[in-house]
Amino acid sequence: MLATMPRPAEPASILAPSRWPWLALAVAAITLCFQTIPGSRTWFIYDRAALAEGEWWRIWTGHLTHFGWPHWLADVGLWLVLGWVLGPRHPRFYYSAVLLMPLFISSIIFWAEPGLLRYGGLSAVNLGLLLYLALQGWRRQWTDWFWPAVLAIYVAEIGFEIWQDGSGGGLIRFDEPNIRIATGAHLAGAAYALLAVGWTWLRRPRAGPCHGKV
Repeated sequence: MLATMPRPAEPASILAPSRWPWLALAVAAITLCFQTIPGSRTWFIYDRAALAEGEWWRIWTGHLTHFGWPHWLADVGLWLVLGWVLGPRHPRFYYSAVLLMPLFISSIIFWAEPGLLRYGGLSAVNLGLLLYLALQGWRRQWTDWFWPAVLAIYVAEIGFEIWQDGSGGGLIRFDEPNIRIATGAHLAGAAYALLAVGWTWLRRPRAGPCHGKV
């Protein structure tokens, strides 16, 4: 007799996860420490010259430093929302991305943008997580308007950055006047998400009945 295997249970609502986002909260706490401790930015920010001298921890910690409280609030706020929504729905991707996406983004900007001497913030990681969530959500329900709207906002954001040539911070005011939006880092985050989505789609089992005994 044929029987279909049930799919793994997902949260009934996008705002009702099955567990607390402890990893997201822990990372947010670290960023708060970096933001409140004077001088910590010097030791933890992505600094191209320091990386070339072997200070490899900046590959990850650079994404946890921010240029002022408005920058921190915007990045960490979205980070917590994504941890709340994405973590329970796609835990394998989420936990691996928290470790690997900063490495991927930092490597891309180190080799592709030699003029980018310093970088800080969770925005590129956030955008990668958001793109993955939107693409996977849209794949599950192609007629749902919500996910295409999220993707449209994402594309518009990247397009606006490119049009502005990465200058300024939009509504965010940085605490250093020479800081600009790092569009290359955001594109690297998008590339990571697209590669991850492509990999999951290629590994997706073919639809069909599953034989089982009853």
